[in-house]
Amino acid sequence: MPRKKEPPTTSRIASHRIGSAARSSLVASAAPPGVGSMDAAADAGSAGAAAAAAKWRTDASRAFQYYLDRSTPHAAGRWLATLAVAAIYALRVYLVQGFYIVTYGLGIYLLNLLIGFLSPMVDPEAASAADGPALPTRGSDEFKPFIRRLPEFKFWYAITKAFVIAFVMTFFSVFDVPVFWPILLCYWVVLFVLTMKRQIVHMLKYKYVPFSVGKQKYGGKKSAGSSSSKD
Repeated sequence: MPRKKEPPTTSRIASHRIGSAARSSLVASAAPPGVGSMDAAADAGSAGAAAAAAKWRTDASRAFQYYLDRSTPHAAGRWLATLAVAAIYALRVYLVQGFYIVTYGLGIYLLNLLIGFLSPMVDPEAASAADGPALPTRGSDEFKPFIRRLPEFKFWYAITKAFVIAFVMTFFSVFDVPVFWPILLCYWVVLFVLTMKRQIVHMLKYKYVPFSVGKQKYGGKKSAGSSSSKD
């Protein structure tokens, strides 16, 4: 007859638990030393690398802004550098014979910048409707210098940055969309002519010139002192 299994006694259960605890301690002791310290060191190293990268980015931004501020009074040198960048971009497009859609978008962006450069900060039409004319229209009016909606420095910086971004885009084939470039060129020329015609009509209507050299002098009546001195 098969023997009946005896129910586990309390001593057997205790011995089983003691054996499991001993095996767990053996496994823990068999683990290589310094695993926790290695993880902590890795976390500290990643945090230090992130801090170093942030410091380098801040220093580079400060250096760039420093040289950008120093170039502010040198308008001729800045525009010569921009012409060089534009020539490099044109040569790149000519050599690869592509990226015409990028060039078209660049032309539209430059046209918008030009309109902002030629437009006054305060629209004369809106100003005349609200508070009277903002720009002098008669010789007796007080001279007010032309204040651009887009200052010269920002105009230069935006153009240069646009050429640099467009040049970088020519190295990615995803932007090389096949188009018939003469159509884009004709459309841009028509858009340029219409936009500049509207801008010139606006200048003639409100009698302002987007360039001011020194303080303008209006020919009025001679003063009494000057006339008496001549006498």
